[in-house]
Amino acid sequence: MRLNWKPFILSLFVILVLFPFAFMVLLSFMSGWRFPDLIPEYMGLNNWNTILGSEVGLLESFFSSLIISLSVAIISTLTGFLLSRTVYYHPRKRVLTLLTYFPYILAPVVFAACLSYFFLKLGLFGNITGVIVAQFLIAFPYALLFFSSFWNKKIRSYEDLVATLGGSPVQKFIKVILPLAKSMLLMCFFQTFLISWFEYGLTSIIGVGKVQTLTIKVFLFIKESNYYYGALACCLLIFPPIILLYFNKRYVFKNPI
Repeated sequence: MRLNWKPFILSLFVILVLFPFAFMVLLSFMSGWRFPDLIPEYMGLNNWNTILGSEVGLLESFFSSLIISLSVAIISTLTGFLLSRTVYYHPRKRVLTLLTYFPYILAPVVFAACLSYFFLKLGLFGNITGVIVAQFLIAFPYALLFFSSFWNKKIRSYEDLVATLGGSPVQKFIKVILPLAKSMLLMCFFQTFLISWFEYGLTSIIGVGKVQTLTIKVFLFIKESNYYYGALACCLLIFPPIILLYFNKRYVFKNPI
């Protein structure tokens, strides 16, 4: 009888993938675990209770990150979708598309350093508004590139058909363009949200330590060798992407473009 190794290999692969996340969750409940102890001194909810304490501020960082990421995702998706049509139908479409790659030529820290002087003059240095604007400058070009594949000859023919039948530009946009672009709008929102949610370089420079998002907190705890709070912050950091992944799978992939 031939032994089938495929289920064993698949199970091992799943365990290896899930183990870091499971260990991170367990580590967030521990404290006082030092070598060569086999078990930690304490395991309970004390670390999680501190997210409500002002001395740690993880809950505030979570909501700050959520506000920033939602703002960046919504603004980038809407403006990117609306302006991508203008870019696609522009005579110099290739040049404009090439310019959208400029923010990605430089590292985020270098890009933030180049912007810091202008943000300082505009009063956007060290506040949430400045971080939102800075992250928008890297999320918006991504949205433009993302929607560049939407505007094609097929969409143009739909637009011409609506105009021929006497439809207004508003009717064309609401009843034809938006239903066709619904899946892409959701997917771009998810992608730009994740870009903002995990962004560190721009936030650390433009925020100058005053805007402490979850990514800033994670690196801060790691630098302090506080792995328990770092694991707790990582748990909060991966929670929204897991929810987005669920909705992405349920509503986007079941309704393909």
